[in-house]
Amino acid sequence: MKYLDEFQDPGLARRLLDEIRATVTRPWALMEVCGGQTHTIIRHGIDQLLPDNVELIHGPGCPVCVTPLEVIDKALEIAARPDVIFCSFGDMLRVPGSDRDLFQVRSHGGDVRVVYSPLDALKIAQQNPHRQVVFFGIGFETTAPPNAMTVHQARKLGIPNFSLLVSHVRVPPAIEAIMQSPSCRVQAFLAAGHVCSVMGIREYPELAERFRVPIVVTGFEPLDILEGIRRTVRQLERGEHTVDNAYPRAVRPEGNPAAQAMLADVFEVTDRAWRGIGTIPASGWRLSERYRDYDAEYRFSVEGLTTREPAACRSGEVLQGLLKPHECEAFGTTCTPRTPLGATMVSSEGACAAYYLYRRLGTPPTPQEASPVA
Repeated sequence: MKYLDEFQDPGLARRLLDEIRATVTRPWALMEVCGGQTHTIIRHGIDQLLPDNVELIHGPGCPVCVTPLEVIDKALEIAARPDVIFCSFGDMLRVPGSDRDLFQVRSHGGDVRVVYSPLDALKIAQQNPHRQVVFFGIGFETTAPPNAMTVHQARKLGIPNFSLLVSHVRVPPAIEAIMQSPSCRVQAFLAAGHVCSVMGIREYPELAERFRVPIVVTGFEPLDILEGIRRTVRQLERGEHTVDNAYPRAVRPEGNPAAQAMLADVFEVTDRAWRGIGTIPASGWRLSERYRDYDAEYRFSVEGLTTREPAACRSGEVLQGLLKPHECEAFGTTCTPRTPLGATMVSSEGACAAYYLYRRLGTPPTPQEASPVA
């Protein structure tokens, strides 16, 4: 299958690994920004096949995981109201708030529905004109354009009972915050290819130059990851720090102008809190004044909530790359996908979920587990 089988070729994977081994002369620490890349790395054992002096650090690239606890609690409070139909993608339903999740709200009578597109939620609003319909809009630059377009459509069609609970975040400010952290060990980044397919790469050269770190735009299949690592290590060994597009089949330097125009019309940049990390300036979006009537926080006046993170959860350290999931005392014991303490265990892109799913429990891999295309 084009772009799947050909990017999982074991022979090509071995050649790329051989090139990486031949290039590396000293220790390097690389961060993959995207949770989808993390799952590819752990599923195929790529991190265990690399030379010992090439370390992959898992970044805060899981949109569900970085949605702040305060926003989760606001979603739970809104979803519990009898006049509300609360719509969300399925991976948000088990994300724990301070004392419950959306599944529990639904079990107590809340009308919580899983949808596959924000337009599904808009259709539900059209079909239920006497109820308020809220869509939980989370994610990075990839999911922001369709959510923006849905709000644009709601305004254009005059659908007053639809609103968006917004928790959108932006990658470049997160890279800046990581590099400014006193505990930062990151020397290079594998940038998320799908984010760059929307936004292009224009925000990255300044970051690469200012922090003197290579940034390589990378895809999501095993050979994509290995090629991104190969290019990154080559730059590090040469003392270079430029932006390199290793995903040209999907990413153009200018990105998607139509999507960017929709974002500029509907959203405005704002400071945003990241779960486990804290507030990062100019790292998110909120609905602009023109679309404020479709903002669920504004419509429902959800304020003054008291949030509580579980004391045993160390997902914040995982999201910052300071801790591998299996190094957390709660991992796989009190924290599992059925009983998650944090979003990194329940999300389909969370690092803790990847380690649990692929049995990465800190023990050496078997030969079968170490295959890059197993």
